[in-house]
Amino acid sequence: MTDGDADLLVGGVPVARYVLAPDLDARHGPRPYLHPVRTLAGTPVTEALPDDHVWHLGASLAVQDVDGTNLWGGRTYVRDVGYTWRADHGRISHAGWRHRADDRLDHLLHWCDPTGSVLLTERRRLTATAVPGHPDAWRLDVDSTLTAPIGRDVTLGSPATNGRPGGAGYGGFFWRAVAAEPPEVFTDSLDGEVAVNGCDQPWVALRGRAPQGGAYTLVFSGLGADDRWFVRTTMYPGVCVAFAYERTTAVPAGTSRHGRYRVVVADGTLHRDTAAVLAGTS
Repeated sequence: MTDGDADLLVGGVPVARYVLAPDLDARHGPRPYLHPVRTLAGTPVTEALPDDHVWHLGASLAVQDVDGTNLWGGRTYVRDVGYTWRADHGRISHAGWRHRADDRLDHLLHWCDPTGSVLLTERRRLTATAVPGHPDAWRLDVDSTLTAPIGRDVTLGSPATNGRPGGAGYGGFFWRAVAAEPPEVFTDSLDGEVAVNGCDQPWVALRGRAPQGGAYTLVFSGLGADDRWFVRTTMYPGVCVAFAYERTTAVPAGTSRHGRYRVVVADGTLHRDTAAVLAGTS
């Protein structure tokens, strides 16, 4: 199997490009990412390398503080100082395929510090499937297993755990969306960025319109027991399964952290009841 970029297809339709080894400045948090991701009708629903946050890379896994290494990109939040440029940027690197097909990608990754030493290993599977009964939607599943080395706990943190106020607990599975104007975000019982940010609802939906004009709805699910939703709609459009929203979390030595993150990508402006149905599809 080759190590080049890969496409995910649903019913023969290309819906996502997986950029495996981007040639980026270390300050941008080099890591594999999905972009562009599109609806079945071709509407783009991700953004990469935007001017406002160049290190936002489509849909990816990234954490700003992994035992002191910045694997998110950009400035690091330092307690009592604020955001600061530091020589602490690492890299998340492809380390070998286990399976590669039009509808499923399965590979190994290394989460490395600035010297190249491996902090965590990861097994990641990405699957693209049709949604039965919903011809205008498809589903992305991202299965991730992060494993700490034997003899060393690995701590995951965020700007919030390092002292930043205002619900800035980002870092985890992050989706930078694209939108012509601020999108709408909601859950089964909550509406708007202020209410949804930091919640632990089973699913979150983002409803927007691409600059090219196509309307879309994204329905996210997959919070772990201690995860929270980090969302932005006004500063930029984004949704994150945040691993360390309010407090740090650890991957104990020799053990693994498992996550399964699901995103239903649908054409059109969907209502709450339809989003709830899509969130429960399997």
